[in-house]
Amino acid sequence: MKKLNNNNVAGRSGHPVRVLQFGEGNFLRAFVDWMIDIADEKGVMDTSVAVVSPRFKNNAGICSLKAQDGMYHVCLEGIENGEPLQVNRLITCVADAFSPVEDECRYEEYVCSPDLRFVVSNTTEAGIRYEPDDIMAPVPATFPGKVAALLYRRYRHFDGDKNRGLIFLCCELIEDNGSTLKEYVLRHAEAAGLEAGFAKWIDDACIFCDTLVDRIVPGFPHDTISEVKSEIGFDDEMVVKGELYHIWAIGGADYERVREEWPLDKAGLNVLFMPSIKSFRDKKVRLLNGSHTGMVPVALQLGCATVLDAFNNEYVNRFINYMVDAEVIPMIDEDQSEVRLFAKGILERFYNPYIKHFLKSIALNSLSKWEARNFPTVLDWWNRRGEYAEAELFTFAALMALYAPDTGFEPEDNAGSLDVIRRAWSEGSGYADIVRRIVGGGVFVADFESAVPGFSEKVAVYLEEIKRSGMQEALRKFLDGRR
Repeated sequence: MKKLNNNNVAGRSGHPVRVLQFGEGNFLRAFVDWMIDIADEKGVMDTSVAVVSPRFKNNAGICSLKAQDGMYHVCLEGIENGEPLQVNRLITCVADAFSPVEDECRYEEYVCSPDLRFVVSNTTEAGIRYEPDDIMAPVPATFPGKVAALLYRRYRHFDGDKNRGLIFLCCELIEDNGSTLKEYVLRHAEAAGLEAGFAKWIDDACIFCDTLVDRIVPGFPHDTISEVKSEIGFDDEMVVKGELYHIWAIGGADYERVREEWPLDKAGLNVLFMPSIKSFRDKKVRLLNGSHTGMVPVALQLGCATVLDAFNNEYVNRFINYMVDAEVIPMIDEDQSEVRLFAKGILERFYNPYIKHFLKSIALNSLSKWEARNFPTVLDWWNRRGEYAEAELFTFAALMALYAPDTGFEPEDNAGSLDVIRRAWSEGSGYADIVRRIVGGGVFVADFESAVPGFSEKVAVYLEEIKRSGMQEALRKFLDGRR
């Protein structure tokens, strides 16, 4: 079988390197680089990518990319218009991949290149952090330290030319990712005593976008790689699998300018530009993440292992669709028809037969997740209508039942919170008292009982039913009451 490299792939276009990418991992390659490749093909962009290792050291991914001259295949699988669909694409937009520690001169060339305009990153949630004096190290340890050093080199090289600033598109899964990166870069500049003109250049010439990215990317298909290689016709050691669904929300005061220079939406890609991504983030968190968090304790107690198992269960399927349609969507202050269309695309992902999304993985830290993703809907229903979001309360009862000490389930969650829950179950006098002890025991930041009077009593009704009759019967009874 042919190796994937320039000797066996003809006609690669020589787009200028306008993107410096920190990260060679599966997500960026199956998301950002996949988008750039499509945009280049459709003529809306003229861009190639130079990939550097986030820690600047050599690693297996960089070596494999170099061996394949930056090329690899993205294999997408999912449901589109109710039908299974698989699409394979050869990605050719990565022009270079290297370790800056091993080739500092090449890194310097890209940093000071007049063609360079964008920096893309995915250095994990831990990557965007502040460490004092990091910018002064020969090789800064943190991503903000590396960016501060990069920008200072560029600032000095171009003598503060405002036309040589960069646009940062962070894909780290933290809130306000771009804004936070800028804050830390400016802190480094001040702490290092760099000239005031540098900070002003960052403000005037550079753009730091807050973004939200979404695509499930399982990565290298170890279990089916022989079949995949046969299908694509190459010996590709950097194949990456992902779902068809994708969305990238890009926000900030300069979003219109960014859209002009980064017009991925004009290539038919699901990329949205907006002044602020906060409302979009809230919507996505409530619909997608809230559905996952609410579904997990219900489905696990029905013996389901994956999201697909859960949605193949008639009761779970009906329950989550009811919760989203009747409780979550009405509390999102946007055009309801558009929200329902958005929700339809979100829920369609749960039926993807190609993605093994394990419920136990989603169950990690469910207590804080439920508070952040599901309680806002409960609170909105009470504050706006004086009513209980019954399905959301059922999911909380299911979570309390799952975390009970007699289930055999071992939750991975905050140790102190788990101690509170164990004591509540051993010392509580009745289900309402158990719930009150948990919600009043410091497990959650919000005071559920004060914010939503009667919270514990309502949850206790469902909790008692789950413990007495079992999850399936409790779920059936809940759904029958809402026909």
